[in-house]
Amino acid sequence: MRFENFTYKGNSLHCEKVDLHLISNLIGTPFYVYSKKSMIDRFKSFQKAFQDIPHRIYYAVKANSNINVIKLFTSLGAGLDVNSGGELFRAIKAGANPNDILFTGVGKTEEEILSGLDKNIFLFKVESFQELELLNYLAKKRNKIANIAIRVNPDVDPKTHPYITTGLYESKFGIAQELAIDAFKLAKSLSNLRILGIDMHIGSQITDVSAFKEAIVIMNDLILQLRSIGIEIEHFDVGGGLGVQYNDEPVPDVFDYANTIKEELKKSKCKIIFEPGRYLTADAGALITRALYTKNNRDKNFLIVDAAVNDLMRPALYNSYHHILPLNENDRNKIVYDIVGPACETGDFFARSREIKETKPGELIAIMSTGAYGFCMSSNYNSRRRVAEIMVDEDKFYVIRQRESFEDLIRNEKIIDQLFEK
Repeated sequence: MRFENFTYKGNSLHCEKVDLHLISNLIGTPFYVYSKKSMIDRFKSFQKAFQDIPHRIYYAVKANSNINVIKLFTSLGAGLDVNSGGELFRAIKAGANPNDILFTGVGKTEEEILSGLDKNIFLFKVESFQELELLNYLAKKRNKIANIAIRVNPDVDPKTHPYITTGLYESKFGIAQELAIDAFKLAKSLSNLRILGIDMHIGSQITDVSAFKEAIVIMNDLILQLRSIGIEIEHFDVGGGLGVQYNDEPVPDVFDYANTIKEELKKSKCKIIFEPGRYLTADAGALITRALYTKNNRDKNFLIVDAAVNDLMRPALYNSYHHILPLNENDRNKIVYDIVGPACETGDFFARSREIKETKPGELIAIMSTGAYGFCMSSNYNSRRRVAEIMVDEDKFYVIRQRESFEDLIRNEKIIDQLFEK
């Protein structure tokens, strides 16, 4: 069962060996809780699946950017894939070695590029001709040589949600495969760039691993073409995107994924880079929220909880399914609810027409598989305070991010008296 570190003991849901009611009583709701063991187990499984080929895992920080999560993966030997100046800042604050950091992103600013150069990060993944020229110009200004990989768009359909499909020609990401050779030729001609690799990332939450194989075949052909014109490629970054099971959809595990693509990866004669994020963290997390009210509008039953769309955007943004468990296991009858929050939006929901055990005001539920793209996508909409984050380590738990205060909401605001003078 994918929630192996969320289990009932004495009818009460535990994360590892900690009763989630205990955390709720001490810090209130809502809150995110993460199982350290789940993250470690997933990382080690990924390593084991590819142990027979030269590779390295770079954790995709965008999935869950808490500095304790970042530090956990670097302590396991992972590098980091960052997508903004803020994620780079977090990585450094978490103690990461800059030489273990890849900087990705389709729209890096000059400030972000200079920050990466000044910190001597390992590599920039470049996604346009203009970015190649800008990076070369800024590297020359800093009297440095910037390591690069070029992200190529192989135009492969990963059959996932259109918002997280990144490998089709109409996507903003990467350089079209028919332009890739010209991009590498330009990079080779620029004095302050050093070509190390080639990169792809076809999407997120991919459950059909044949799409990965199709894209790798295309990229292998490009690698051969590049070598034939004297451009050596040391590493092949295949990105991330391996899906997890949110509902009852069939999902390959990491060993199925490995068995599907390993032989093609070996043909590249490159060191392979992986950038998993969701696979490592999603099932490690849950959002714990308290029922406030129940009500009935004709044939519709509502369960109103104290978490809202600002805390977890995925259902509203992607119409995503998340399994929902009561914190108290019981034998009550099931009721079909719309499970909704208090925000001023009809899109403030976590489940629609979901059959769960009857839940009464004051009781707690867990919204599962929220360790990826949960807190990191949260906001202060409706001036709601962002929630606490908790890490569980066997029988202990730690607050790894405090719940925001009301003062935090206006910390960077100031009333300008001159605006109100007559």
